[in-house]
Amino acid sequence: MLNFPQTLPGVYINGTWQHGNAPLTVINPATEQPLAQVAGADTGAVEHAVQAAQAAFSAWSTTSAAERAVYLRAIAEGVAARREHLMQLQSSNNGKPLFEAGIDVDDVIATFNYYADLADALGVSQDSNVPLPSDAFSARVRREPCGVVGLIVPWNFPMVTTAWKLAPALAAGCCVVLKPSEVTPLPELELAAIIAESGLPDGVFNLVCGTGLAVGAPLAADPRIARISFTGSNAVGVQVMQRAAETIKGVSLELGGKSSLLVLEDADLELAVEMASGGGFFNAGQMCSATSRVVVADALYDEFLERLKTRAEAIKVGDPFAEDTEMGALVNQAQYERVLGHIDRGVSAGARLICGGQRPQHLPCGYFLRPTVFADVPQGSALWREEIFGPVLCVRRATSEAEAIAQANDTEFGLVASVVGQDPERTERVANALLAGMVWINAPQVIFPQTAWGGYKQSSIGRELGPWGLSAFQEIKHVVRAV
Repeated sequence: MLNFPQTLPGVYINGTWQHGNAPLTVINPATEQPLAQVAGADTGAVEHAVQAAQAAFSAWSTTSAAERAVYLRAIAEGVAARREHLMQLQSSNNGKPLFEAGIDVDDVIATFNYYADLADALGVSQDSNVPLPSDAFSARVRREPCGVVGLIVPWNFPMVTTAWKLAPALAAGCCVVLKPSEVTPLPELELAAIIAESGLPDGVFNLVCGTGLAVGAPLAADPRIARISFTGSNAVGVQVMQRAAETIKGVSLELGGKSSLLVLEDADLELAVEMASGGGFFNAGQMCSATSRVVVADALYDEFLERLKTRAEAIKVGDPFAEDTEMGALVNQAQYERVLGHIDRGVSAGARLICGGQRPQHLPCGYFLRPTVFADVPQGSALWREEIFGPVLCVRRATSEAEAIAQANDTEFGLVASVVGQDPERTERVANALLAGMVWINAPQVIFPQTAWGGYKQSSIGRELGPWGLSAFQEIKHVVRAV
């Protein structure tokens, strides 16, 4: 049982914890009961946080990359030391099972360590010579931190999305103002405490809890912010981009997805069902990468549906702290009702409900929902085309490889995709034809810090992770000299 003070400070500026004047009630989604109170912030706190970051930038941006790597590794070590506690915070605040929370914490550790390694490499390659066609000139290219950056992160993967943004920003030499989700601030507050204990200079990292209107909007519009990195819905992403456009600042957006899993004629059905289950029900389907559209070769369609129904109905839904729980609760009442609304409209639109769609009978409270599978989903329906962000899988059949690819690409999104099949040449061909930023072949949705994260079309602007994530927080300067 986690015990909290009556009210937690929700603002960390210039190395000091503060109580804001905008209280946030944090709910445990598994019990629907208040978990904690956080003293969140208003617009004034954003002003102070940006000032602190701006004042710290001159010194921090000129530290050696090797120095920055030391702090990043210290943060990783601090997270590892509190792994169990951070897992409990994740599960209590987000509703995900403990084993999923453990995956999240390990991802945070790996990300900070990876960017520490990149920072070490940057110390050697920050300046590099550029070959020119004329001996009368020499040139070098220099990678410099872009400035003070604003990071706005979502509720579905607390700390993970933060690490994906914060670690490369610090490695690049930027100072940061972080806005965590007001729904899941508790893991982020603990991460901030770890960062404070790492010895990072005051003002380099600042955190301001609060709503999108009170904190996110002024952060995106502030002219002193050089870049905004946002992960969330497309609707809010548009608003962030509009605010940022007022001062022509850089924008990185990681938005929605409505991704596909393609099951080819020679697929291993057991593997295909496991990939469908993992891609649709991990984190209760609250993933922008959820492969919630499953396109199955006609010859396998009926058997696949039967096996998927059996697998979905066997998933243990319940207490996130129980060892045998496979799927926890949705994050809050608003999300729970939104998903139920999608299910009701899907049934009305003519989709065939195979299983799920309701609360588990043994769970009278909490935002729990049985894993849900629809078949024969109309291609034009909202169920097939819109991001639901819940444990809802939609299945359609395809009579050819070309038709399967066409169905997968017929979307405004392009974040990820998955392919199941035994012919290596064919699966590679299909993967190359899919309009997505990440494609898994016969593999679960494993994400490494070394690989890029982001997508095509309306799913993303820019990329996170890998060297691309570091580049997002750097400016390129060329210096040309007459010899």
